[in-house]
Formats: sequence, C-alpha cells, structure tokens
Amino acid sequence: MSLVNGLPAHVLLVHLVVVLIPLTALALVAGAVWPRAARRLGVLLPSLALVALVSVPLTTQAGEWLERHVDDDALVRRHTELGDGLLPWALGLFVLAAVVWWSARGPRRQGADDGPARTARLTALPVRIVVSVLSLAVAAGAVVDVYRIGDSGAKAAWHDAYSKSAHGERNGS
Repeated sequence: MSLVNGLPAHVLLVHLVVVLIPLTALALVAGAVWPRAARRLGVLLPSLALVALVSVPLTTQAGEWLERHVDDDALVRRHTELGDGLLPWALGLFVLAAVVWWSARGPRRQGADDGPARTARLTALPVRIVVSVLSLAVAAGAVVDVYRIGDSGAKAAWHDAYSKSAHGERNGS
C-alpha cells in the first residue's frame, strides 16, 4: 500500500496505530487486573489486539515506501528504526489479550467454596498476578514505544517545515 487519495498511506495508517495500541493496552490492563472487566470485554479484547497487531506491519510497510520517496534524513532514519521495534510489543499485547480472554471465559460457579472449585481459584490467583504484571509491563512498553515513534515521526515531518511566526506577521509587530 503506497497512496490513498494521493496521500502517502503511512500518514493515514499511523492514526490506527496511535489509537489502537494505547486503547488495546488500556483494555488489556483492565481485563488482566479485573476479571469482571475481562468478562465484559469478552472477545472484543483479543479482537482489538488483533486489529492493532495487523495495523503495525501495514503501517510499517507504508512507512518504508514513504521513506524511499523522501530525502535521506537522519530524523527519518531514526523514526524508521524506532518504528521497526513496535511489532514485538503489539504481538505481546495480542498474546496477553488472548490469555486474559481465554482465562476469563471459563465457567464460574456461584457459592461453591469447597473442593476443586476452591483449589482452582487459589491456583489461579498466582497465575492472574503474573498475567497482570506482564500485561502492565507490555502495555506500558507498547504505549511508551508508540509515543517515542510518534515523537520522532513528528520531528522528521515537521523540522524546518514551518515558520515560528504566522504569515503576514512582521518582526517587532
């Protein structure tokens, strides 16, 4: 994918990544920490994570096309290098979202505090804690990475491309 209505596709697709990765991260942490939230989100959680995951290589490929069509610049190269590192974070979000969804969809017994049901809940608590900590770490890493990539992309696109004063303004006015 290279152009959409005459605009570089990367410029449009990047908005999917900038919205979906943080949204997925937030939903993942909510679902991992609060099982009720995971049950309410249901299949939406891994579906959202899958769309976010797929949007990353699409955006990256469109960005590589754009990189070949702009002047060689250190800021663009830096942005490209950072962008190449987002896919593992997006994959981590998807895997953990699938784990959280899968664990939240199991049968729930009302009022059974004895026998195997109690043992399963006690065993599940350490697993839930580990999944919650991993989810928080991957979500934070993904969001920070999106911020760093976006910041570098904005710098690459806008450095020396605007005037600090508005058109028509004169110095000393």
